[in-house]
Amino acid sequence: MALEGDRSGVSVTRPQYSVLYRHAAPMGTTAKEEMNKFWSKNARLNRPMSPHLTIYKWSVPMMMSVTHRGTGVGLSGAISAFALAALVLPGNYPYYLDLIHSLSIGPFLIGLAKFGITFPVSYHTYNGIRHLWWDIGKGFKIPEVYRTGYTVIGLSIITSIALAAI
Repeated sequence: MALEGDRSGVSVTRPQYSVLYRHAAPMGTTAKEEMNKFWSKNARLNRPMSPHLTIYKWSVPMMMSVTHRGTGVGLSGAISAFALAALVLPGNYPYYLDLIHSLSIGPFLIGLAKFGITFPVSYHTYNGIRHLWWDIGKGFKIPEVYRTGYTVIGLSIITSIALAAI
């Protein structure tokens, strides 16, 4: 214990480490008390326990946000899977191309597979450009959000059909 003088000139006894907490204000409540107040308020107001996608009304921007994230994860996973397959599977590209041709799948299913590959790529690209537009502070008004959303969907479908037809 050390003796310190206060402004009145009277010495008071304080612990030596008082410098560390001299300016700290005591907390009014504990974390547990705050949590209890939070849950009591939610119960009183009849709020759901945990907000989730199921309680919200779906909208175009919400659907597009979820789809953008999904296509990003899907494309990353697909690229990683194909890269890993290229490293560990025997044979080369012409071998697997001949294997696909030998299955006699038919032009409709091949076109559908091409569309299934090109749509996530084109959608994610166009929606990424839309996000870059937002990053410069443009297009945040609700009518613009919907208009650019429908534009992204339309361009993605048109691009995917054109690429699948090649």
